[in-house]
Amino acid sequence: MSSTITPSKNRDDASAEALSIANAELQQWKTSAIAAEQSLPGVFSAEFLQETLALTRRLFIQLQRRPSTLIAGVIQPLMWLILFGALFQNIPAGLFGESQNYGQFLGAGIIVFTAFAGALNAGLPVMFDREFGFLNRLLVAPLASRFSIVVASALFIAAMSFVQTAAIVIASAFLGAGLPSAAGLMLMALIVFTLVLGVTALSLGLAFALPGHIELIAVIFVTNLPLLFSSTALVPITFMPRWLQVVASLNPLSYAIEPIRYLYLHESWSFASPVLQAPWGSVSLGMSLVILVGFSAIALTLIQPLLRRRIA
Repeated sequence: MSSTITPSKNRDDASAEALSIANAELQQWKTSAIAAEQSLPGVFSAEFLQETLALTRRLFIQLQRRPSTLIAGVIQPLMWLILFGALFQNIPAGLFGESQNYGQFLGAGIIVFTAFAGALNAGLPVMFDREFGFLNRLLVAPLASRFSIVVASALFIAAMSFVQTAAIVIASAFLGAGLPSAAGLMLMALIVFTLVLGVTALSLGLAFALPGHIELIAVIFVTNLPLLFSSTALVPITFMPRWLQVVASLNPLSYAIEPIRYLYLHESWSFASPVLQAPWGSVSLGMSLVILVGFSAIALTLIQPLLRRRIA
């Protein structure tokens, strides 16, 4: 009795062989893709620095094409400084501690709040890149590290904050607030940078976590003024009711405002100099810096898992 091979069995064998070849090719492609990704230079490389600078330059080109963002970012705090300072210029001397006038007292608060507001908006360009599809192009590009996208945004926002801070410092000097010493100016820049780093990290985290720019703008609007009014930007902490003193002592803006205010009022200072009288005790200049560094470290730690899921 002779055996025969049916056409259906031939088709099954051919399909199994084709599937096996396809699986082998897919496995080979995955292996080569993983090897290619592992062979990328990484964060600590010249390629990472090059692509970070290129992405930062892209943001400055956008600013050059639309300079109204920077112009408004400089004019608005100057209007706050001039108009709000003039509103209380007849307040008796000594009412605001060692400040000679309210404009001198207000200057530190305007500097910090302007830097904070700019850093809080840091996620908007990334959010727009998400919505317009440019971010997807970056994510499929052979970058040394996709974290260069985040670093570029942080560098751009820090540069913008320094420009705004310089404008406010110069305007304050013309309005009679004086100037800190050279060492004080350097420490002021460090304080502003530390605060901007932490707030920028949170803003970029929100840009990847929220569904769209409408939600991000809503968070910015809800956050801005409450944090301003619950800090020591506008009045000393001793003017506040007890519960608001506690809130202001938990607000990271207060730990940036008070050291800068102290630098304006004292040419000689040390890290042991008391700058804030919180409800639970005196806070020194050095302790304020430690709190700001801790805030930025916590913010950077919190967004890392999210960034790894979205861009790593």
